[in-house]
Formats: sequence, structure tokens, C-alpha cells
Amino acid sequence: MGSYGIELLEKNFKSKTTSMTGFDCYTTYLAFKNHFTKNKFDYFKYGGKTNASTAAFNKRKDRYFFEKMSRQKKDGEIVDYFTAIFSQCDDPQRMWIGEIIQTGEEKYSSWQKKVQSLSYLFQEEMKQLCDDRDFNSIFECENGVHPILLKEHFKKNISIETLIILDLIVGYKKDLDSKLNDFVWETVSLRFDKYKPFLLNNIDFKKYKKLLKRIVIK
Repeated sequence: MGSYGIELLEKNFKSKTTSMTGFDCYTTYLAFKNHFTKNKFDYFKYGGKTNASTAAFNKRKDRYFFEKMSRQKKDGEIVDYFTAIFSQCDDPQRMWIGEIIQTGEEKYSSWQKKVQSLSYLFQEEMKQLCDDRDFNSIFECENGVHPILLKEHFKKNISIETLIILDLIVGYKKDLDSKLNDFVWETVSLRFDKYKPFLLNNIDFKKYKKLLKRIVIK
């Protein structure tokens, strides 16, 4: 995440002297939902804010979930929680609150472990991807056919995190955006762009570049 994003997170969350209320947690959820499902909504640009009203919140049958979360998690943890939920969802547009209530903690825990071992994950996934293949071949995209890189992502062999880190190093995504025009790629592309500023805060570019170089140059 760039300094702009970090400053906004610090301003809106870390600098608060009081914890989030249930309503605050709800508006954070809405901001994340808008961010991950709408092209023109930027969580950082709007400071994680929405036009939600307390009256509408108080009428929600699921408000207990947000009130409970505001008591159990610190402000920064709530941001991480929703980052995990929406970034790991194949189609955030179809995500509904009942699913978050049922599986949210499990997904959050899984995401935390993934981020903590991100360099190992990237290294192992790239080794598997490049095994007995020319590196450049994984990006080949002709006549609207998904490249090997995306096919492996759809098979769950390559994580969204590895896709983002790899693009940070070699910049392949712009080419795919110009060549692919199907709903499947558009969904992945949007999630990629929306998750990227949250993930980059954990990325040491030089470290990952060296890892990739060791894998590709055998």
C-alpha cells in the first residue's frame, strides 16, 4: 500500500481514541463491499466512509453481528477481517452477510496465516508453475484464450496474492486487460485491482524479485 493508503488507514482507525461501535463496523463493511464490487468506489479515497444511517442500521436483523465484532476486535483487526473476507471471495458481488457470519472467522484465520507466510507461498507456487515450462509461456494469451497463469489460478494452484506480486515484478496484467474481454477475467481483474493496495503494504519488492529470479534462472 502506498503512503497515501497508509495515512488514511492511520487517520481513520489507528488515531481513534475509542473503539469502533457496531455502527462503525457496519459502515466499514459497506465501504469494503462497495470497494470490492464497484469500479468507481475507492475505499481509500473515501476514507472508508459510506452514507449509511444509524436508523437503517438499527433496523437490520444482523446488527448484533457488527456489535459483537466491535467488542471483540480492535479497529485495525476489523479492517484486516474485511480485507480477508472480500479478497478471498471469488465473486464479492454475490457475497452476503449470512456467509460472512458463518465462515468469516475461518477465512480470516486462513488469510492471516497466508499473509504471514507470503514469501514461502509465492516461492512454492511459482516453482510449481514454472516447473518444466518456459517462464514467458505462462503469460501467452492469444485469441481470447486464458493464459496458463490464469488457468492455474482458476484451479486454485495460484493464489490471488501471487498474481498481484508477479504483476508488481513483471507487469503482465495490462496486457491481459487489453486482450481478454470475458466475465471470468473481468471478475478476477476487479478483485485484483481492489485487493492490490491492501496487499502491497506487506510486500518487499526487492525480496520477491530476487525469489523470482532464482526460480526462473535455473
